[in-house]
Amino acid sequence: MLADKTAIIYGGGGAVGGAVARAFAREGAKVFLAGRTLSKLVKVATDISAEGGDVEITEIDAFDEEAVKAHADMVAARTGGIDIALNAIGLVHVQGTSFVDLTLDDYAFPIIAYAQAHFITAKAVAFHMAKRSRGVILTLSTPGGYLPGTGYLGFGVACAAIEGFSRLLACELAPSGIRVICLRPHALPEALALGSHGRQVFQPMADRAGITVDEMLAGPAQTLLKRYPTLAEVAETAAFMASDKAGAMTGTVANLTCGTLLD
Repeated sequence: MLADKTAIIYGGGGAVGGAVARAFAREGAKVFLAGRTLSKLVKVATDISAEGGDVEITEIDAFDEEAVKAHADMVAARTGGIDIALNAIGLVHVQGTSFVDLTLDDYAFPIIAYAQAHFITAKAVAFHMAKRSRGVILTLSTPGGYLPGTGYLGFGVACAAIEGFSRLLACELAPSGIRVICLRPHALPEALALGSHGRQVFQPMADRAGITVDEMLAGPAQTLLKRYPTLAEVAETAAFMASDKAGAMTGTVANLTCGTLLD
């Protein structure tokens, strides 16, 4: 589906970013992995290369606006343009603290940081996509902005902000032929097993139930499908959304919550 496409994945060494990168490469895209942890990028790149995929890695901080722009410029110059970009970065932040004990800094950090990172990466790639009047920008959220619960106020607001940003960005970029799609998976047990920061979201709920996070996720999921999504499902959905097969879709959220949320 992605033959002759060029894709940049920010946070490409992470569980979700890595899974999407592998799927993109299998579908024929040339993949550029960007992230802060070189060892993780190398691991994903090695897997892709072993399957015959085309991949390059760059150690970069998504909050460094100049570095992100320079990297996007380099990719576009090397390949003739940028077709797809996914921001899949993860940030460690405070979870499990009640509102009365939550500091302003701990509340605001994930909201501000995720909003800034998505703005920086989207702006860097949109400039090149607009030149050819085509491109797809993918963002990543969770149902945290909708689920009732305590202990994740800042993260929940951050997820709502990412989805709002994605819808409004789609309006901004539609005249340039650029589509914007947000992916919203629920808990990903495979990602948590790989050390994803998402474990923080479920720790307070597990503590209240008197069990571990792994035990909670291994039990019956509180979803319509009675399970959680898999990394493969998220990755394959991302590949479809990035392809021309989804060419009529923009400004929407792909609901991958297994029925936890009904849109």
